[in-house]
Amino acid sequence: MEKQVKEKNELWEWTKALLIAFAIAAVIRYFLFTPIAVDGESMMPTLEDGDRMIVNKIGYKIGEPKRFDIVVFHAPEQKNYIKRVIGLPGDTLEYKDDQLYINGEPIEEPYLDAYKAQITEGTLTEDFTLNDIDVSLDSNTIPEGYIFVMGDNRRYSKDSRHIGLVNQKEIIGNTSLIFWPFSDIKIVK
Repeated sequence: MEKQVKEKNELWEWTKALLIAFAIAAVIRYFLFTPIAVDGESMMPTLEDGDRMIVNKIGYKIGEPKRFDIVVFHAPEQKNYIKRVIGLPGDTLEYKDDQLYINGEPIEEPYLDAYKAQITEGTLTEDFTLNDIDVSLDSNTIPEGYIFVMGDNRRYSKDSRHIGLVNQKEIIGNTSLIFWPFSDIKIVK
């Protein structure tokens, strides 16, 4: 009789431990971190199609997006996109002769250097201003609560130039850690 009680207690303890482990995993995945797979080539050469990354979901609950963060957000097509933050609220933004200008100042984009070196004709990023993209803006300025995002593979990226400014409420989180494939584990900038 005592042996049966001991076996039942042991089974109950294992069941509790598993339930607690699953609950903790669910909380972590739903509220803190979640995996995502890169789908497509719009962030090449920084991210490759099929890379698996960890999305930090709490970073923007306590802070704001920073320029050049890689973010995951809900796009209009009921799909999650992964892009780089280029413009922040209050910024004016322009591309001219393959050079990014924010608030009238040229800004370096070192993550594009390898791609720019491969181009034999034209530019990586065509010329534009915010008003070219969204004529409803009162000025060439990103309004509060919005960001401007672009993929690193500028010629083949569907980003703010096509879908418009991204409402910060649509951001799931930021990401910088590739965890799969194992041969490519790294932190990207």
